[in-house]
Amino acid sequence: MSRTRKIYVARLIGRCLIFILCMGMCFAYREGFAILDGWNFFKKLSPLHLLWLVWVLDMILQIFPIKNKVPLGSQKLFANRFRPIRDKINYEALKNYIVSITKAAYKVFLIWCALIAAIGVLYYTSVIDKIQLFMISVFFYVCDLICVLVWCPFRLIMKNRCCTTCRIFNWDHLMMFSPLIFMGGFFATSLVVMSAAAWLVWELCVMMYPERFWDHSNAALQCSQCTDKLCTQYCRKLRPNNGAEAKIH
Repeated sequence: MSRTRKIYVARLIGRCLIFILCMGMCFAYREGFAILDGWNFFKKLSPLHLLWLVWVLDMILQIFPIKNKVPLGSQKLFANRFRPIRDKINYEALKNYIVSITKAAYKVFLIWCALIAAIGVLYYTSVIDKIQLFMISVFFYVCDLICVLVWCPFRLIMKNRCCTTCRIFNWDHLMMFSPLIFMGGFFATSLVVMSAAAWLVWELCVMMYPERFWDHSNAALQCSQCTDKLCTQYCRKLRPNNGAEAKIH
């Protein structure tokens, strides 16, 4: 198991614990959710302040180039992670690739919008309240790493080889916090705005620097160069028993 994958497994465990603690707050410390209302964020102390800070720091790591701290899949939009294959780039093929994966990405976007709209209907018809909206976001927070480490349903649409090459890797926070759009108040609004900023930076870089997102133009994205090894399905050449597997197959 790679160092990056070990870190992500630890993070998944941490997120599961956060979900359990937030569930506990629902039953034993509901007043802790008061900071979700209006400007109460600045009036009362709550364990949710710490969670808000963790989320904000996570998004900052996506907006700015960080070397050796964040997986390549999240940082491939930046020049410091780009290893060009200058003499071999087929720009027509690159254009076709970006158009294809962007169409797939926005299929995911439309499906997610439909899900969030359904959540909005439940909220505005009083089937769920602000606390439950918050808990849905925390649940998505856990599911995000399940998608990375275990199984990702979006691959069925995206057809991407792995997380490193994923077109929507940095959509995670926007998807996590989209249920908070309906909540209002500083806590929710600040997270939604920051996640939208992280998403916008990502999308602008896809349009401006598409070569950074294709493994035929960015050597760093090729299986043979992978150091993160986040996914469960690695390129065969990275597996320790490569020779034996090749004979079997």
